[in-house]
Amino acid sequence: MPTADLRVAVIGAGVAGLVVAAALRRAGLSCQVFEQAPRLAEVGAGIQLAPNAVRVLRGLGLAEPLAATAVRPDEIRVSRWDDGDLIASTALGERCEQTFGAPYYTVLRSDLHAALSGLLPPDAVHLGRRCVGLAERTDDVELTFADGRRVTADLVVGADGIHSAVRRHLVRDEARFSGETIYRGVIPADRVPFLRAEPRVQLWLGPGRHCVAYPVAGGERVSFGATTPAGGWRAESWSATGDAAEVRAAYDGWCPDVLSLLDAAESVGRWALHDRDVIARWSTERTVLVGDAAHPMLPFFAQGANQAIEDAVVLATCLHDVLPTGGTGAALRAYEALRKPRTDAVHEKSRVNTDVFHLPDGADQLRRDAELARYADLEHRRWLWGYEAESALSAAGGQQGVFAMGRESL
Repeated sequence: MPTADLRVAVIGAGVAGLVVAAALRRAGLSCQVFEQAPRLAEVGAGIQLAPNAVRVLRGLGLAEPLAATAVRPDEIRVSRWDDGDLIASTALGERCEQTFGAPYYTVLRSDLHAALSGLLPPDAVHLGRRCVGLAERTDDVELTFADGRRVTADLVVGADGIHSAVRRHLVRDEARFSGETIYRGVIPADRVPFLRAEPRVQLWLGPGRHCVAYPVAGGERVSFGATTPAGGWRAESWSATGDAAEVRAAYDGWCPDVLSLLDAAESVGRWALHDRDVIARWSTERTVLVGDAAHPMLPFFAQGANQAIEDAVVLATCLHDVLPTGGTGAALRAYEALRKPRTDAVHEKSRVNTDVFHLPDGADQLRRDAELARYADLEHRRWLWGYEAESALSAAGGQQGVFAMGRESL
């Protein structure tokens, strides 16, 4: 089947779904997106976009929107919880961009989502369409929605998050509770002058919890996340609210910068943190998973959205290059073979950091701090940030596809 004739249905219009749709359309595939929410909007706080994802987003046409709304921090700084002393620092800014061909950005999730929405025509996204059923047949897939409507597609892409309806077509598993909860918020940057004067991604590590903060919205606001043991909290809703006084109390005794950051928050959201175990496969002959639907991760390696963005362009490349001669099944197997080893490794690192970040002071903490300092340089990030999703298929011996055109085209 020619790729131009392939009817693709993407389930989910979050960051993963919109990047998939934009990448597919750039590869010349017809694509429709179905989103359960009644309006196209994104909630949440900030996202860290590493060079491995920024290269993809620039290639899709977002160089100017990102430059206008994102922040290019100077460093990632890791500090102690009690006195704020430096543990490790990774240079970002110009050095990072020169090394990897793209900057490290921090951006509001809503700003990224709005920019991605602008890449698609309005009639490509269908709102209020919650997928409740999927019937895969030899020649097509029939989708059933909660309102009773049905859609037939040649290929279905599940980009519908950790509770993916499409994932249930492949495997029956359950989300795994990490035991952690995170408070997230966004505050005016003038309330946190130390992050405005020196734009950086700032982490503080301490016993049982850690806090991260960085500027967003062109430097006018600061996004933060503060992790604590969850206790009895299990709510996963993006709209669930937390108690600002409660999170402040949970960090009592921490260094003045952390306390001033949390004191500046008038309201916070609160999420119980879940992931899922890795699974053996993400695809059938006509159904495939991307992003959190395929590999939901804990946010302790700042790579969840980045890996979803990589997924999107690798999937589009495989469909563009492999499908015309091998069919949908071969294209999806090529995508899965390229992506799973990498996302499995990132998933494991995200899970391990749950304990690594929260060590009590002592011998293990001292060894951790020494290791963080030893491996903080950019060269030790190359395996992660230097990955070029645009040319992953050609690098593995596949064809030279629509995205593997050289960095000057991005």
